[in-house]
Parts: sequence; C-alpha cells; structure tokens
Amino acid sequence: MAAYVHGNVVRKEQTVTKVPAQQPKEVSQRVRKNRSNALHMNKGYVAFLAVAAVVVLFACVQYLQLQSEITNRSKHITSLQQELADAKEANTTKYNVIMNSMNLEEVRDIAMNRLGMVYAAPEQIITYKSPTSNAIAQYEAIPKSGILASSDDVE
Repeated sequence: MAAYVHGNVVRKEQTVTKVPAQQPKEVSQRVRKNRSNALHMNKGYVAFLAVAAVVVLFACVQYLQLQSEITNRSKHITSLQQELADAKEANTTKYNVIMNSMNLEEVRDIAMNRLGMVYAAPEQIITYKSPTSNAIAQYEAIPKSGILASSDDVE
C-alpha cells in the first residue's frame, strides 16, 4: 500500500508496511478461572446491589422533597415579609394623615369652650409612688374630697 507524505518541496511516495498482528498469549487455567469468577455475580451480591440502589433512590427522593419544602417555605416567608412591609407602610401613611389632620390648639379650644373642661388645680393633683407599674386600675369611684386613703406613699 502506498501513501503520500506532503513535504515542503516535492511529494515523495512512501510505502506503509503492515505490522503482523500479534497472536494472543496463552492464558493459564488459573487466570481464566479468576476472570470467570470476576464476571460472575451470585444472588447475594445482586440482592446487596438492589438494596443499595433502593436506599440511594430513597435518599435522593427525600433530598428532593426537602429541597422543595425549603423552597416553598422561603417563598412563603418572602410573601409574608412583603405583606408585613405593606401593612407597615399603610399604617405609617394612615398615622401621618391622622397626625397632620389633628390640630392640638383646635382640640384644646373645643375641650375648654364647648365641653367646659378646665386644667386641674394644684390641690386636685395627687402624686404617689407605684412600686409595681406605671398603670392605675380604678376599682371604685373617687370621692368628692379626692382623698382615697391615707398612706405613707402620698406626698
């Protein structure tokens, strides 16, 4: 068989000689037996591989379910955060509208002129120290004298 090799000046014909195929070496009986055993799968090995495949498949399915659940929860959290932000914005807007619409001088004028309210006189003010909280719970009517009880806490 002849083949051409491209050179930089002139093409020259070259012949390619075939290399004789090597004959396979004789394999010993022991090597053939080992190869046969390596290719052979018994029932126990097949059962082990089947159980391993089922376990891996189960783990993959569980992993995908967890990923899906995490994604769904993340989307739900995002929607709740957006809802909270919208509610806060609406509350702030309403608060600002209310605060801008309220005139304290007008409220004072209505309270004093229309409703007859007056500022408390100094003798009507009772100060005391509350050891538990800042809130007061009234359980009965305050007497006209304004004194509920005599105590060391009253100044």
